[in-house]
Formats: sequence, structure tokens, C-alpha cells
Amino acid sequence: MTIFVLVPGMFTGAHVWRETAGRLAAAGAEAHAVRLTGLDAALRPAGCDVDLETHIADVVAVIDSLGTTGQKLVLVGHDYGIHPALGAADRRAARVDRVVYLDSGMPRDGVPAVAAVPDQSLRGRAAGGDGDLPSGEVLPPPATREEWRRWGSTEGVPGPALERLTDLAAPQPMATLLQPLRLTGAVDPVPATGILCTGNGASIEMVQMRVDRGDAALREVAEARVAFFELPTGHWPMLSMPAELADVLLRAAAGEGHRLALADASQPPAHLRPFPLDVPEAPRERHGNVDLYLPAGAEAPRPVVLFVHGGPVPADARPTPRDWPTLRGYAHCAAAGGAVAAVVDHRLHTLDDYERAAADVAAAMERVRADPRVDADRAALWFFSAGGPIAAPWLDAPPPWLRCLAATYPVFGPLPGWGLTDSRFDPARAVANAGGLPVVLTRVGLETPAIAATVEGFLASAKECGADVDVVDVPHGHHAFETVDTTDESRDAIRRAVRAVLGRLGVPGLPTEA
Repeated sequence: MTIFVLVPGMFTGAHVWRETAGRLAAAGAEAHAVRLTGLDAALRPAGCDVDLETHIADVVAVIDSLGTTGQKLVLVGHDYGIHPALGAADRRAARVDRVVYLDSGMPRDGVPAVAAVPDQSLRGRAAGGDGDLPSGEVLPPPATREEWRRWGSTEGVPGPALERLTDLAAPQPMATLLQPLRLTGAVDPVPATGILCTGNGASIEMVQMRVDRGDAALREVAEARVAFFELPTGHWPMLSMPAELADVLLRAAAGEGHRLALADASQPPAHLRPFPLDVPEAPRERHGNVDLYLPAGAEAPRPVVLFVHGGPVPADARPTPRDWPTLRGYAHCAAAGGAVAAVVDHRLHTLDDYERAAADVAAAMERVRADPRVDADRAALWFFSAGGPIAAPWLDAPPPWLRCLAATYPVFGPLPGWGLTDSRFDPARAVANAGGLPVVLTRVGLETPAIAATVEGFLASAKECGADVDVVDVPHGHHAFETVDTTDESRDAIRRAVRAVLGRLGVPGLPTEA
């Protein structure tokens, strides 16, 4: 028999596990939902300071109550609950057979839970140490069904379940979020499984992309052979898909799941594979964090296209995005079509970096427009992937010299798990102010659901306000299709998008033989 110890997340108690625990029991397993002090209705003592160590002790107590039998014990932490779960597993590593990360972050020794909270304003807080934690301070729980979306996607949660979640929600003691997690390393050898909820913005494909781009933490996960599952739902699968979650937990306990691929030394990762179009290479000049590609025979000033990469990209990732084949390939296409092309390395290293990344892009555009070889009155911006939110300020107040804005498989709004509440980075809102600015949007048919939803939301807003949007569809294309799907469909989509942008800049366009 397998024993599951289920740890709830922020604002919630053991009640959220009721249906999933019942399904596990019906399958012959044993399930114990942990009651966390201060959060569960049965454990809300007055005048008691509650911190992360309190909750770790709650989980340890449940583990100890189960004895030392030969039964397999699987510890499941949802959301914030992974922090007390992992802390308890570190203290009882000999008793725990597997830790399951359910739509949660990846806690590290010395890092407080607030670092993974989906709220940018809260992530800015950090305790100076265990000794100066706030006493008695709490974070109010969501008061309405709509407020839960601030903490994660509520996709799939039935109305009555969401009402019950709201009615039973408890204030979260701030010390539980600010006290650093202390790990000895004893838990490191314990097998782990990650369950990602695609409706909340996570997917195995996206995690693999981050591994390929050099994310050191996720490379460790890949090397540790951590198994992954996906559930097509929002952040609370125990309420939206309890049967499916129970099935995945049973499979996780059995050691099943998808393993991430480590880079094959004989094969480049997806983002470093060759660009699929054969276009002449233009001369490249490097100016700080901006590369310029100059068209052949350029005499009079030419219009410019500035390409903006996605991310987040680790600060120490090499090569940096401006040397990725996709961005260099598009730059060569623009130069072959008669425009100056520019590629910027901006500082989107974490989800909290949109402000400075946007500043980098604005500064890069000022720099290239000041170049005497550039026609400062004819410029285009082209955004890729998670660079999409940086497009919002330009849609909000497009300058007269911005003749076109392009976006390829963009994340066109903050994903539910990002906690990016600054509406300045929401293109679906900003497009209402775009006026006559032409937008060229390349949409892939095999996009991850959460990203696809942001694109459809943008298009709905654009239609409502009558914005000028030209959609280039790639029906069988994945995210980063240029180097993932080297097909005639992909090549044709690149040509159509490049010609659409260059046409709005008034240059001849991509040669027909390209």
C-alpha cells in the first residue's frame, strides 16, 4: 500500500484534498491531508505566532504518526505547501519515498517561500534572517471568486467549489512566507516528481526549453531524472480534476512520468538549430548590447527593424539571444529585404525583470534610430515569445515613427502563474490605444494552451477596437517553430511575416528566391 501525505497551499486547509483523497482511497491507497496551523479551521489558535517551521512541524507530526512500516510514503506539496513538505522530507528523509511538487516552485535552502509567490509586489519582500520575522502579520485571503485569479488560474474549478474555497479561506501568516527554508541536504537523494498545470502557464515543453537555454536549476532537475506530468487545468487540480489528479499521483508513486532531456553533445538544443531559410548573410556590427545588420549597397538612410527576444533567459546563458540562429536569421532576412536590422540583448532574466527589459528595448531603439544609416522616421519592432508583454507600452502610445509592430508566437499577456499584475505589460489591454499602428502577428497552431489564450484574448480585443492586425498562421507549428519544425509551412510563414513587416516600412521586401 502507498501512503500519500497531502499538504495544501496558501490560504487553504485540508478540505481541498477531500475528493482527491477519496479517489486515492478507492484505488487502495491511504491518504492523509495535513492540517496546517493557522490555516485549517481546526488549528487557528489565537495569539500564536505561526511561521514556516510551524508548518514543517505539522507535516513531520503526520509522518511520525504513520510509524515506520514498510509502506511507501509519498509527500505531496501544492503551491506554498511544497515548502513545509520539503522541509519535513529533509527531516524525515529515511521515511519519505518520493516528493511530489504539485504546480509549485522549486524551493532551495535559505530561500523564503515569498520568492515563488505569484505576486510581484510580495516577491520584493524578504526577511533579513530567521530572527526578524513579522509577528502577527497576515496576508488577507481572496475575498471573491475573481480575486483567486491573482494567485493562479481557476480554470476548471466548478462554481460551488470556488465558493467553498473562498468561504473557508484563511489569512496566510506572513512569517510562513518570509522565513527562509532550511535544508540539510538529506532530502536531495529522495526521488521527485513534478505535476504541471498547463492552464496555469506551465508545461513540460516550456520547462525543456529552459533547460536547453541553460537554466542551471532546471539542468539539475534534468540530471536528477525528475519525472513530470501535465494536467490540462488551472492551479487547483484537486478541485477541478480530482480523479485525474489521483490517477497521476498513483502513477507518480510508481515512478512513471516524462523525463527531461539533457543536451546531446552531438546535437544542438532546439533554439540553436539552423534557421530554415537560406538568405545572404549581411555584415554585422556590434554596439554594446545591440547588433546591427546592414543591407547591401545601402546609401540613403534605410528603415530599421529591431528584434526583441523572449525569455526569461538566465543571465549566464551562452550564447546570448542575439547569437541565436532564429534572431540572426530574421535579421538577415530584413537586411536582404532592404532594411537595417537590429537585435538587442535585454535583461529579462527573471519574471521580475520586465521593467528593466522594457527600458533596454527603448534605449536600443533610441540608439539605432540615432545611427546616420537609419531612417529615424521608419522603424518597426518585432517581439518573440515572452518578449511579448514588452510590446504593450508601444501599443499604448505608438510614436509616429513606429510604422509596424510584429510579434511571433508571443505571450501576449501575463500568464496566470507569473504574478505580473502591472497592466502596462498587457498587450490585450494596450491594443485599444494603438490607433492605426499595423500589427503583424505570427500564430502557431500547436501553441501551449495558456499562451494561446493570451493571443486569442489579444485578437478579441483588437477586433473590438478595430485595430489593424494581420495574422500569419502556422497551423502545424509549435512555439519556436523556425528551428523546431523545419517544414515548407514554416518557411512560408517566415517569408510572409517578413514581407508584411517590410512592406509597411516601404522597402522592396524579401527576394523571391529566399
